[in-house]
Amino acid sequence: MKSVWQETALPQFPQLDGDVRTDVLIIGGGIAGILTAYFLRQSGIKYMLVEKDRICGENTRNTTAKITVQHGLIYHKLLRCGGESAAKQYFRANTAAFDRYAELCRTVQCDYEIKDNFVYSDDSRKLEKEMDALQKIGYRAEFCREIPLPIKTAGAVRFPGQAQFHPLKFLAGIADGLSIYEHTFVREMIGCTAVTDRGRITADRVVCATHFPFINKHGGYFLKLYQSRGYVIALENGPDVGGMYVDERDEGMSFRNCGGLLLLGGGGGRTGGKNGAWTELRDFAQQHYPQSRETFFWAAQDCMSLDGMPYCGPYSRRTPAFYVETGFNKWGMTSSMLSAMIVSDLLLGRENEFAELFDPSRSILRPQLFVNGFEAVKNLLTPSKRVCPHMGCALKWNTAEHSWDCPCHGSRFSKDGKVLNNPANGDL
Repeated sequence: MKSVWQETALPQFPQLDGDVRTDVLIIGGGIAGILTAYFLRQSGIKYMLVEKDRICGENTRNTTAKITVQHGLIYHKLLRCGGESAAKQYFRANTAAFDRYAELCRTVQCDYEIKDNFVYSDDSRKLEKEMDALQKIGYRAEFCREIPLPIKTAGAVRFPGQAQFHPLKFLAGIADGLSIYEHTFVREMIGCTAVTDRGRITADRVVCATHFPFINKHGGYFLKLYQSRGYVIALENGPDVGGMYVDERDEGMSFRNCGGLLLLGGGGGRTGGKNGAWTELRDFAQQHYPQSRETFFWAAQDCMSLDGMPYCGPYSRRTPAFYVETGFNKWGMTSSMLSAMIVSDLLLGRENEFAELFDPSRSILRPQLFVNGFEAVKNLLTPSKRVCPHMGCALKWNTAEHSWDCPCHGSRFSKDGKVLNNPANGDL
Protein backbone atom coordinates (compact mmCIF):
# COMPACT_ATOMS: atom_id res chain seq x y z
CA MET A 1 0.00 0.00 0.00
CA LYS A 2 1.60 3.22 -1.20
CA SER A 3 0.22 6.65 -2.10
CA VAL A 4 1.12 8.65 -5.18
CA TRP A 5 2.83 11.26 -2.97
CA GLN A 6 5.19 8.96 -1.05
CA GLU A 7 8.08 8.95 -3.50
CA THR A 8 8.84 12.56 -2.53
CA ALA A 9 11.84 12.82 -0.21
CA LEU A 10 11.22 14.66 3.05
CA PRO A 11 13.95 16.21 5.20
CA GLN A 12 15.12 13.95 8.03
CA PHE A 13 15.34 15.03 11.64
CA PRO A 14 17.17 13.65 14.70
CA GLN A 15 15.74 11.58 17.52
CA LEU A 16 15.47 13.21 20.95
CA ASP A 17 18.26 12.16 23.29
CA GLY A 18 18.03 13.38 26.88
CA ASP A 19 15.89 15.85 28.81
CA VAL A 20 15.09 19.24 27.25
CA ARG A 21 12.96 22.31 27.89
CA THR A 22 11.00 24.49 25.46
CA ASP A 23 8.33 27.18 25.53
CA VAL A 24 5.88 25.30 23.27
CA LEU A 25 5.81 21.56 22.60
CA ILE A 26 3.91 20.38 19.51
CA ILE A 27 3.07 16.66 19.52
CA GLY A 28 2.38 15.28 16.05
CA GLY A 29 4.25 15.70 12.78
CA GLY A 30 1.41 15.84 10.28
CA ILE A 31 0.47 18.91 8.27
CA ALA A 32 -1.34 20.65 11.17
CA GLY A 33 1.59 20.31 13.57
CA ILE A 34 4.18 21.32 10.96
CA LEU A 35 2.22 24.44 9.95
CA THR A 36 1.88 25.40 13.63
CA ALA A 37 5.64 25.03 14.09
CA TYR A 38 6.25 27.08 10.94
CA PHE A 39 4.10 29.97 12.20
CA LEU A 40 5.75 29.90 15.65
CA ARG A 41 9.23 30.01 14.11
CA GLN A 42 8.19 33.02 12.03
CA SER A 43 7.18 34.78 15.26
CA GLY A 44 10.38 33.94 17.14
CA ILE A 45 8.79 31.61 19.72
CA LYS A 46 10.93 28.81 21.15
CA TYR A 47 9.16 25.60 20.17
CA MET A 48 9.79 21.92 19.49
CA LEU A 49 7.82 19.40 17.45
CA VAL A 50 8.03 15.66 18.14
CA GLU A 51 6.78 12.82 15.95
CA LYS A 52 6.70 9.15 16.95
CA ASP A 53 7.87 7.99 13.51
CA ARG A 54 8.63 10.09 10.40
CA ILE A 55 6.86 13.37 9.72
CA CYS A 56 3.84 13.05 7.43
CA GLY A 57 3.97 9.29 7.95
CA GLU A 58 0.26 8.64 8.38
CA ASN A 59 -2.73 10.63 7.14
CA THR A 60 -0.87 13.56 5.60
CA ARG A 61 0.82 11.32 3.05
CA ASN A 62 -2.54 9.66 2.28
CA THR A 63 -4.67 12.71 1.54
CA THR A 64 -6.21 13.55 -1.82
CA ALA A 65 -4.85 17.09 -1.28
CA LYS A 66 -7.77 19.28 -2.29
CA ILE A 67 -7.64 22.88 -1.04
CA THR A 68 -11.20 24.17 -1.00
CA VAL A 69 -13.69 26.09 1.12
CA GLN A 70 -16.47 23.81 -0.16
CA HIS A 71 -16.75 21.05 2.41
CA GLY A 72 -19.57 18.93 1.14
CA LEU A 73 -23.00 20.54 1.47
CA ILE A 74 -22.16 22.08 4.83
CA TYR A 75 -23.43 25.63 4.52
CA HIS A 76 -27.15 24.88 4.71
CA LYS A 77 -26.44 22.74 7.81
CA LEU A 78 -24.51 25.56 9.44
CA LEU A 79 -27.26 28.02 8.56
CA ARG A 80 -29.87 25.74 10.13
CA CYS A 81 -27.93 24.89 13.29
CA GLY A 82 -25.75 27.95 13.92
CA GLY A 83 -27.44 30.74 12.01
CA GLU A 84 -26.23 33.10 9.31
CA SER A 85 -23.36 34.46 11.40
CA ALA A 86 -21.82 31.00 11.95
CA ALA A 87 -22.16 30.07 8.26
CA LYS A 88 -20.55 33.34 7.17
CA GLN A 89 -17.72 32.96 9.68
CA TYR A 90 -17.02 29.40 8.58
CA PHE A 91 -16.77 30.55 4.98
CA ARG A 92 -14.52 33.49 5.83
CA ALA A 93 -12.27 31.37 8.07
CA ASN A 94 -11.69 28.76 5.39
CA THR A 95 -11.19 31.46 2.78
CA ALA A 96 -8.43 32.88 4.99
CA ALA A 97 -6.85 29.41 5.15
CA PHE A 98 -7.15 29.03 1.36
CA ASP A 99 -5.49 32.42 0.84
CA ARG A 100 -2.60 31.49 3.16
CA TYR A 101 -1.94 28.37 1.06
CA ALA A 102 -1.95 30.49 -2.10
CA GLU A 103 0.59 32.84 -0.51
CA LEU A 104 2.91 30.05 0.69
CA CYS A 105 2.65 28.03 -2.52
CA ARG A 106 4.09 30.97 -4.45
CA THR A 107 7.40 30.30 -2.68
CA VAL A 108 7.30 26.47 -2.64
CA GLN A 109 7.30 24.29 -5.76
CA CYS A 110 4.44 21.92 -5.00
CA ASP A 111 2.41 21.45 -8.20
CA TYR A 112 -0.15 24.01 -7.03
CA GLU A 113 -3.00 24.22 -9.56
CA ILE A 114 -6.22 26.21 -9.63
CA LYS A 115 -9.18 23.86 -10.16
CA ASP A 116 -12.93 24.12 -9.79
CA ASN A 117 -14.49 22.03 -7.03
CA PHE A 118 -17.83 20.23 -7.39
CA VAL A 119 -20.05 18.56 -4.79
CA TYR A 120 -22.60 16.33 -6.47
CA SER A 121 -25.73 14.59 -5.20
CA ASP A 122 -28.58 12.43 -6.42
CA ASP A 123 -30.95 14.51 -4.25
CA SER A 124 -31.98 17.77 -5.94
CA ARG A 125 -33.52 19.12 -2.73
CA LYS A 126 -30.16 19.03 -0.94
CA LEU A 127 -28.50 20.89 -3.79
CA GLU A 128 -31.25 23.54 -3.81
CA LYS A 129 -30.91 24.06 -0.04
CA GLU A 130 -27.16 24.49 -0.37
CA MET A 131 -27.51 27.02 -3.20
CA ASP A 132 -30.04 29.00 -1.12
CA ALA A 133 -27.72 28.95 1.90
CA LEU A 134 -24.76 30.16 -0.14
CA GLN A 135 -26.83 33.00 -1.56
CA LYS A 136 -27.80 34.05 1.99
CA ILE A 137 -24.17 34.27 3.11
CA GLY A 138 -23.24 36.26 0.02
CA TYR A 139 -21.43 33.65 -2.10
CA ARG A 140 -22.52 33.08 -5.68
CA ALA A 141 -21.89 29.43 -6.38
CA GLU A 142 -22.88 27.82 -9.66
CA PHE A 143 -25.30 24.97 -10.19
CA CYS A 144 -24.31 22.35 -12.78
CA ARG A 145 -26.95 19.99 -14.11
CA GLU A 146 -24.39 17.70 -15.69
CA ILE A 147 -20.86 16.68 -14.71
CA PRO A 148 -18.36 14.54 -16.69
CA LEU A 149 -18.56 11.48 -14.44
CA PRO A 150 -20.14 8.08 -15.13
CA ILE A 151 -22.53 8.53 -12.21
CA LYS A 152 -26.22 9.40 -12.25
CA THR A 153 -26.73 12.64 -10.30
CA ALA A 154 -29.24 15.43 -9.86
CA GLY A 155 -26.42 17.90 -10.49
CA ALA A 156 -23.64 19.56 -8.54
CA VAL A 157 -22.75 22.77 -6.71
CA ARG A 158 -19.62 24.31 -8.24
CA PHE A 159 -17.07 26.51 -6.47
CA PRO A 160 -14.75 27.97 -9.12
CA GLY A 161 -11.12 28.85 -8.44
CA GLN A 162 -10.26 26.28 -5.76
CA ALA A 163 -6.92 24.41 -5.78
CA GLN A 164 -5.02 21.14 -5.55
CA PHE A 165 -1.34 20.48 -4.87
CA HIS A 166 1.33 17.92 -3.96
CA PRO A 167 1.20 17.87 -0.12
CA LEU A 168 4.62 16.33 0.54
CA LYS A 169 6.43 18.67 -1.87
CA PHE A 170 4.75 21.55 -0.05
CA LEU A 171 5.71 20.23 3.40
CA ALA A 172 9.26 19.38 2.34
CA GLY A 173 9.73 23.10 1.73
CA ILE A 174 7.85 24.24 4.84
CA ALA A 175 9.48 21.77 7.28
CA ASP A 176 13.08 22.33 6.21
CA GLY A 177 14.94 23.99 9.09
CA LEU A 178 12.20 23.56 11.69
CA SER A 179 12.98 22.29 15.21
CA ILE A 180 11.66 18.74 14.79
CA TYR A 181 12.53 15.44 16.46
CA GLU A 182 11.46 12.24 14.74
CA HIS A 183 11.19 8.72 16.22
CA THR A 184 10.29 10.42 19.51
CA PHE A 185 7.19 8.76 20.93
CA VAL A 186 5.35 10.59 23.73
CA ARG A 187 4.19 7.77 25.99
CA GLU A 188 2.42 9.91 28.59
CA MET A 189 1.99 13.46 29.84
CA ILE A 190 2.74 14.45 33.45
CA GLY A 191 1.44 17.98 33.62
CA CYS A 192 3.27 19.83 30.84
CA THR A 193 6.09 17.29 30.79
CA ALA A 194 6.10 14.75 27.96
CA VAL A 195 7.65 11.38 28.78
CA THR A 196 9.38 9.71 25.81
CA ASP A 197 11.53 6.60 25.50
CA ARG A 198 14.74 8.67 25.45
CA GLY A 199 14.06 11.64 27.69
CA ARG A 200 11.55 14.15 29.02
CA ILE A 201 10.39 17.38 27.42
CA THR A 202 9.19 20.10 29.76
CA ALA A 203 7.17 22.89 28.19
CA ASP A 204 5.16 25.90 29.27
CA ARG A 205 2.41 25.05 26.77
CA VAL A 206 1.55 21.97 24.72
CA VAL A 207 -0.21 21.56 21.36
CA CYS A 208 -1.76 18.15 20.67
CA ALA A 209 -1.75 17.69 16.88
CA THR A 210 -1.84 13.90 16.97
CA HIS A 211 -4.87 13.49 14.67
CA PHE A 212 -7.04 12.00 17.46
CA PRO A 213 -6.25 13.56 20.89
CA PHE A 214 -4.62 10.95 23.11
CA ILE A 215 -5.21 12.57 26.53
CA ASN A 216 -8.48 11.07 27.78
CA LYS A 217 -8.81 12.91 31.10
CA HIS A 218 -9.90 16.19 29.55
CA GLY A 219 -12.02 17.47 26.70
CA GLY A 220 -14.28 14.43 26.19
CA TYR A 221 -12.88 13.73 22.72
CA PHE A 222 -13.73 10.04 23.05
CA LEU A 223 -17.37 11.19 22.81
CA LYS A 224 -16.89 14.18 20.48
CA LEU A 225 -15.04 12.29 17.73
CA TYR A 226 -15.20 9.11 15.72
CA GLN A 227 -12.96 8.06 12.83
CA SER A 228 -13.89 7.27 9.26
CA ARG A 229 -11.73 5.29 6.88
CA GLY A 230 -11.47 6.07 3.15
CA TYR A 231 -9.71 4.38 0.22
CA VAL A 232 -8.03 5.66 -2.94
CA ILE A 233 -6.66 4.14 -6.14
CA ALA A 234 -4.59 5.96 -8.79
CA LEU A 235 -5.39 5.05 -12.40
CA GLU A 236 -3.18 5.37 -15.44
CA ASN A 237 -5.08 5.96 -18.72
CA GLY A 238 -8.04 7.35 -16.83
CA PRO A 239 -9.89 10.43 -18.18
CA ASP A 240 -9.12 14.04 -17.28
CA VAL A 241 -12.22 15.04 -15.32
CA GLY A 242 -11.32 18.72 -15.42
CA GLY A 243 -11.76 19.51 -11.75
CA MET A 244 -12.21 18.08 -8.24
CA TYR A 245 -15.41 16.17 -7.48
CA VAL A 246 -16.88 14.64 -4.33
CA ASP A 247 -20.20 13.04 -3.42
CA GLU A 248 -22.08 14.80 -0.62
CA ARG A 249 -22.67 11.39 1.01
CA ASP A 250 -19.95 10.12 3.35
CA GLU A 251 -19.94 6.76 1.57
CA GLY A 252 -19.76 8.34 -1.91
CA MET A 253 -16.85 8.73 -4.31
CA SER A 254 -14.32 11.46 -5.11
CA PHE A 255 -12.38 12.24 -8.28
CA ARG A 256 -9.38 14.41 -9.18
CA ASN A 257 -6.44 14.22 -11.55
CA CYS A 258 -2.79 14.27 -10.54
CA GLY A 259 -0.43 14.62 -13.46
CA GLY A 260 -1.44 11.85 -15.84
CA LEU A 261 -3.29 9.88 -13.17
CA LEU A 262 -6.91 9.82 -12.05
CA LEU A 263 -7.32 9.57 -8.27
CA LEU A 264 -10.50 7.69 -7.43
CA GLY A 265 -11.61 7.72 -3.79
CA GLY A 266 -14.41 6.06 -1.85
CA GLY A 267 -15.33 2.65 -0.44
CA GLY A 268 -15.13 3.95 3.11
CA GLY A 269 -17.13 4.33 6.29
CA ARG A 270 -16.74 4.31 10.04
CA THR A 271 -13.47 2.65 11.11
CA GLY A 272 -14.22 -0.86 12.34
CA GLY A 273 -17.44 -1.06 10.34
CA LYS A 274 -18.29 -2.73 7.05
CA ASN A 275 -17.13 -0.99 3.89
CA GLY A 276 -16.31 -1.74 0.27
CA ALA A 277 -12.65 -0.65 0.51
CA TRP A 278 -10.53 -0.97 -2.65
CA THR A 279 -12.78 -3.69 -4.09
CA GLU A 280 -15.55 -1.15 -4.58
CA LEU A 281 -13.20 1.26 -6.36
CA ARG A 282 -11.65 -1.43 -8.54
CA ASP A 283 -15.05 -2.72 -9.59
CA PHE A 284 -16.09 0.82 -10.53
CA ALA A 285 -12.86 1.37 -12.50
CA GLN A 286 -13.24 -1.93 -14.34
CA GLN A 287 -16.80 -1.10 -15.31
CA HIS A 288 -16.34 2.55 -16.33
CA TYR A 289 -12.64 2.89 -17.17
CA PRO A 290 -11.75 -0.55 -18.59
CA GLN A 291 -8.63 0.76 -20.38
CA SER A 292 -7.14 2.13 -17.16
CA ARG A 293 -4.42 0.51 -15.06
CA GLU A 294 -3.98 0.85 -11.29
CA THR A 295 -0.57 2.23 -10.28
CA PHE A 296 -1.03 3.14 -6.59
CA PHE A 297 -3.51 2.36 -3.86
CA TRP A 298 -3.79 3.64 -0.28
CA ALA A 299 -6.13 4.46 2.60
CA ALA A 300 -6.63 7.39 4.95
CA GLN A 301 -8.45 7.99 8.20
CA ASP A 302 -10.31 11.12 9.28
CA CYS A 303 -11.58 12.37 12.62
CA MET A 304 -15.23 13.38 12.39
CA SER A 305 -16.59 16.00 14.79
CA LEU A 306 -20.13 16.29 16.11
CA ASP A 307 -21.12 19.35 14.07
CA GLY A 308 -18.89 19.12 10.98
CA MET A 309 -16.43 21.77 12.17
CA PRO A 310 -12.88 21.25 13.49
CA TYR A 311 -11.88 21.51 17.13
CA CYS A 312 -8.97 23.95 17.33
CA GLY A 313 -8.07 25.94 20.42
CA PRO A 314 -7.79 25.22 24.16
CA TYR A 315 -7.87 21.46 24.85
CA SER A 316 -10.50 22.01 27.55
CA ARG A 317 -11.61 24.72 29.95
CA ARG A 318 -9.64 23.06 32.77
CA THR A 319 -6.32 22.84 30.89
CA PRO A 320 -5.24 26.40 30.00
CA ALA A 321 -1.73 25.30 28.97
CA PHE A 322 -2.95 22.69 26.46
CA TYR A 323 -4.22 23.20 22.92
CA VAL A 324 -5.66 20.83 20.32
CA GLU A 325 -6.06 20.57 16.54
CA THR A 326 -8.43 17.81 15.43
CA GLY A 327 -11.78 16.90 13.86
CA PHE A 328 -11.04 17.83 10.25
CA ASN A 329 -14.01 15.89 8.78
CA LYS A 330 -12.21 14.78 5.59
CA TRP A 331 -11.19 18.35 4.76
CA GLY A 332 -7.72 18.19 6.26
CA MET A 333 -5.97 20.71 4.04
CA THR A 334 -7.93 23.87 4.82
CA SER A 335 -8.76 22.61 8.34
CA SER A 336 -5.07 22.02 9.16
CA MET A 337 -4.13 25.50 7.97
CA LEU A 338 -7.05 27.06 9.83
CA SER A 339 -6.17 25.20 13.04
CA ALA A 340 -2.52 26.21 12.81
CA MET A 341 -3.49 29.85 12.27
CA ILE A 342 -5.89 29.91 15.23
CA VAL A 343 -3.67 28.01 17.69
CA SER A 344 -0.51 29.94 16.81
CA ASP A 345 -2.40 33.21 17.33
CA LEU A 346 -3.62 32.03 20.75
CA LEU A 347 -0.08 30.98 21.72
CA LEU A 348 1.21 34.40 20.69
CA GLY A 349 -1.49 36.21 22.67
CA ARG A 350 -3.11 37.58 19.51
CA GLU A 351 -6.85 37.83 19.01
CA ASN A 352 -8.24 35.54 16.32
CA GLU A 353 -11.70 36.40 15.04
CA PHE A 354 -12.53 32.75 14.32
CA ALA A 355 -11.36 31.20 17.60
CA GLU A 356 -14.77 31.22 19.26
CA LEU A 357 -16.53 29.44 16.38
CA PHE A 358 -14.03 26.54 16.45
CA ASP A 359 -13.55 26.44 20.23
CA PRO A 360 -13.33 22.74 21.28
CA SER A 361 -15.48 23.48 24.35
CA ARG A 362 -18.53 24.54 22.31
CA SER A 363 -21.83 22.69 22.77
CA ILE A 364 -21.75 18.94 22.18
CA LEU A 365 -25.53 18.43 22.12
CA ARG A 366 -25.70 17.01 18.61
CA PRO A 367 -27.31 13.80 17.29
CA GLN A 368 -23.88 12.33 16.50
CA LEU A 369 -23.02 12.43 20.21
CA PHE A 370 -25.62 9.74 20.94
CA VAL A 371 -24.46 7.63 17.98
CA ASN A 372 -20.88 7.79 19.29
CA GLY A 373 -22.05 6.90 22.79
CA PHE A 374 -24.10 3.96 21.54
CA GLU A 375 -21.16 2.58 19.53
CA ALA A 376 -18.89 2.85 22.56
CA VAL A 377 -21.31 1.08 24.91
CA LYS A 378 -22.11 -1.64 22.36
CA ASN A 379 -18.46 -2.46 21.73
CA LEU A 380 -17.48 -2.23 25.39
CA LEU A 381 -20.08 -4.91 26.12
CA THR A 382 -19.11 -7.13 23.17
CA PRO A 383 -17.07 -10.20 24.21
CA SER A 384 -13.81 -10.34 22.27
CA LYS A 385 -10.35 -11.87 22.51
CA ARG A 386 -8.90 -8.62 21.19
CA VAL A 387 -9.73 -5.36 22.96
CA CYS A 388 -8.38 -1.87 22.35
CA PRO A 389 -5.96 -0.61 25.04
CA HIS A 390 -7.34 2.91 24.61
CA MET A 391 -10.69 2.35 26.37
CA GLY A 392 -11.36 -1.39 26.16
CA CYS A 393 -13.63 -1.64 23.11
CA ALA A 394 -13.87 -4.90 21.15
CA LEU A 395 -11.72 -4.84 18.01
CA LYS A 396 -12.96 -5.87 14.56
CA TRP A 397 -10.86 -7.65 11.92
CA ASN A 398 -10.37 -5.57 8.75
CA THR A 399 -10.13 -8.13 5.94
CA ALA A 400 -9.07 -5.57 3.31
CA GLU A 401 -6.09 -4.26 5.28
CA HIS A 402 -5.40 -7.23 7.58
CA SER A 403 -5.64 -5.12 10.72
CA TRP A 404 -7.55 -5.01 14.01
CA ASP A 405 -9.72 -1.86 14.02
CA CYS A 406 -11.58 -0.18 16.88
CA PRO A 407 -15.14 0.89 15.95
CA CYS A 408 -15.35 3.18 19.01
CA HIS A 409 -12.51 5.63 18.39
CA GLY A 410 -10.61 4.35 15.36
CA SER A 411 -7.40 2.91 16.80
CA ARG A 412 -5.88 0.30 14.51
CA PHE A 413 -3.36 -2.49 15.04
CA SER A 414 -1.40 -4.80 12.77
CA LYS A 415 -2.01 -8.55 12.74
CA ASP A 416 0.74 -9.00 15.35
CA GLY A 417 -0.62 -6.21 17.56
CA LYS A 418 1.54 -3.19 16.67
CA VAL A 419 -0.33 0.12 16.93
CA LEU A 420 -0.99 1.69 13.52
CA ASN A 421 -3.37 4.56 14.30
CA ASN A 422 -4.10 6.44 17.50
CA PRO A 423 -5.71 7.34 19.94
CA ALA A 424 -4.28 4.10 21.39
CA ASN A 425 -0.80 4.98 22.62
CA GLY A 426 0.66 1.48 22.71
CA ASP A 427 0.55 -2.02 21.22
CA LEU A 428 -1.96 -4.75 22.05
